[in-house]
Amino acid sequence: MPKPFASSQDLEEKTETLEVLADGVFALTAEGDPNVGAIEGEDFIVAIEARATPAAARDWLKQLREHTDKPVKYLILTHYHAVRVLGASAFDAEVIVTSDTTRKLIEERGKQDWDSEFGRMPRLFKEPEEIPGLTHPDVTFADNMRIELGGDRGHIELDFCGRGHTAGDISVWHPGSKTLFAGDLVEAQAALYTGDAFHMDWSSGTLDRIKAYGADKLVGGRGAVARGTDEVNAAIEQTRGFLTGMIENVKPVHAAGGTLKEAFERTHTALEPKFGAWPIFEHCLPFNVQRLWDEFDGIDWPRIWTMERDREVWDQLQD
Repeated sequence: MPKPFASSQDLEEKTETLEVLADGVFALTAEGDPNVGAIEGEDFIVAIEARATPAAARDWLKQLREHTDKPVKYLILTHYHAVRVLGASAFDAEVIVTSDTTRKLIEERGKQDWDSEFGRMPRLFKEPEEIPGLTHPDVTFADNMRIELGGDRGHIELDFCGRGHTAGDISVWHPGSKTLFAGDLVEAQAALYTGDAFHMDWSSGTLDRIKAYGADKLVGGRGAVARGTDEVNAAIEQTRGFLTGMIENVKPVHAAGGTLKEAFERTHTALEPKFGAWPIFEHCLPFNVQRLWDEFDGIDWPRIWTMERDREVWDQLQD
């Protein structure tokens, strides 16, 4: 019997947990669903990620409003994927910020990604009819951007640390509390989605730069908050291990002239004992292996995922 497509049958609601990581630093985790966060300035909020729909975003904001009623001035989007950006209108933010490359990706493939992710993960799209359209940034930057929080609240730093989960991911660093919001560049005991990734860059220099922050608290794209140096480093190295495990299993099949399905089966066998119980492992792996195979074929810029291509790859790699 074929496996249900991606996460189309994952309909069970997750328990959300709002955590106060430091004075004015908040994270909302949800048992492997996408994480979001916020940092409080003197008279405004910096929100991090937007969720998939305005309704889903309002659920998060309702919890945040139990702690602060300051308006959202900045909405930071770490990358372009639909489940991270399409709820932006709920924040009524003065300024939406992304990297330059994320702006390019929204323009190039935002609509196809919206359709694709809605098909893969329908549960995350609460009241999708409210989505007003693609989310476009107001301000972008190439490498670094600094936001002053005002008063004695210090500042935050937005950094492009290298190609990784996408071509344009950014991290959000709050030096005052040594808290890093890493987006999907790091997952804490949740499987990686690498269908738009740069596996070799990500597993080497990009993660090295993430590690160099020396964060005491790390909020990844999914999974629990990592606390303390040991947990933070473990999350980073688990992420690296997933990536290198994929590379080490896809590369020899490709080099030997094997098939994509052989590479998928070898990779699944190798990674499943360690990572198989993690959220979205089965969902992601077919798309991950296809993207890595493309890289070994010399396709540097990721091909666009459409609903049709999703189904084609899924059906090709399932028994």
